[in-house]
Parts: sequence; C-alpha cells; structure tokens
Amino acid sequence: MRFKDQVVFITGAASGIGRAAAIQYAKDGALLALSDWNATGLEETKGLVAALSAKVQTYQLDVSNYDQVKSVIQSVQTDFGKIDIALNNAGIGAKNAFRTGEHTLEDWDRVIAVNQTGVFYCMKEELVIMKEQGSGAIVNIASIAGLKALPRQIAYVASKHAVIGMTKTAALEYAKYGIRANAVCPVFTNSPMLEEMFSVREDLREKLVHTIPVGRYGETSDIVNAIQWLSDPQSSFITGLSVPVDGGQTA
Repeated sequence: MRFKDQVVFITGAASGIGRAAAIQYAKDGALLALSDWNATGLEETKGLVAALSAKVQTYQLDVSNYDQVKSVIQSVQTDFGKIDIALNNAGIGAKNAFRTGEHTLEDWDRVIAVNQTGVFYCMKEELVIMKEQGSGAIVNIASIAGLKALPRQIAYVASKHAVIGMTKTAALEYAKYGIRANAVCPVFTNSPMLEEMFSVREDLREKLVHTIPVGRYGETSDIVNAIQWLSDPQSSFITGLSVPVDGGQTA
C-alpha cells in the first residue's frame, strides 16, 4: 500500500479537502492523526476512516492558538511515535466581501490568525519533530489566491500568499535535514467553504465556473491527488513547489 504505516497529521479534517485526504490516506494504509475545531465533524471523519480499518486518533484543535497546537502535536508524537506527513489544511474565508478600504478588521484578524499564523504554528512544531527524525513531508494548502489577486478578498489573498512564502522558506531551511515542504493551490473546489460563499452570492455559482478553462469546479479528489503526489517518497526531489490545481485558471 502506498502509505502503509506512515503517520499522517491533518488539520481541518472535519470536512472538505481534509476529510477527503484522511479517507484516501486511510485507503492507502496510513495511520491517521486528525484535528479540527469542529468536534462533531471530526468524529464523523473518524468514523469514516475507522470503517476502513485504519488506526486513527482525533484531536480538537484551534490552529490559531499556539498552546493548543504545541500540545496536540506533542500528543501526536506520543501516540504514534512520529509524524511522516503533515497536511496543514485548516483554513477559513472572510465573512464579508468588501474592497480593501472597507474590509473589516474582524475579518482581517480572523482570516490571518487561522490561514497564516495557524500554518506557521503548525510548521514550527512539526519541523521540530521531523528534524529529530531526519525525515518528513509537509504539504500546506494555499490557493490560487496565493498566486493572483481576488477582488474583495484582501485578507484571504494575503494569507494564502503568505502560505506560499512560508512554504518556500521552510523548504530551503530544512532540505538538508531530509524534510520537504510544498504547497497545493486549489481553484474553487466543491466543499462546505464554497457553498458558504454561494449562500451569500448565489450569482457567483455560474460566473466563477466560466473562469476555469476546463469548465467545472474542482473536486476534493483532484486536490487530494496532488497532496498525495507531493507527500509520496517518489517525489523526494521536489521541495519548495506551489502547485496550481486549478483547471488552467492561472494559466
């Protein structure tokens, strides 16, 4: 099996890409350490993974809280003995879609705390463990918003540009320790986050799909395929890469 006995730590595992990744890694033989602030959704994901006979532990986690991040990642090391793959997936969007001059401080602070600072907190602790091991693969979930502008989304765009920059920096710093860091940049993907956006602006459902050359929204399976490719030992010569999974949009 492709990831047999590999310990995979996933943030944002209660739904969407995080849940889909957990299920696919379980099918491929991995041992799962799953985290999310949403305890109900996290337990649902655990049930789906357990049904595949995979070993799984769950940890309730707010990635914007450093003490929680440190405690949870230490618990993962205690429970599993190692972390082979870390998928830093937890992320949120802004509650409002305003131009930069009208963007609320609340949205800025919330989005930056989770999407940017949360990824830093997680990498900071994951890298300590991986350096001790002498190996590890980190995959951060960025976005096409890390590669281009999205009007009325200044906080989200800033946070995802930061994720790409942090990924590149960690890749350069830790390559000599046998650790790789890469990022995936999804286009609009069918998930609870996308549906939340459409619940506010239903007119965007038809408008946005026309910006994607292949003519459809992304599926979580599209993103998971890229995540697994980047975390696979067969990609051992790839680090510091930010991969658009976007149906050609950024082209």
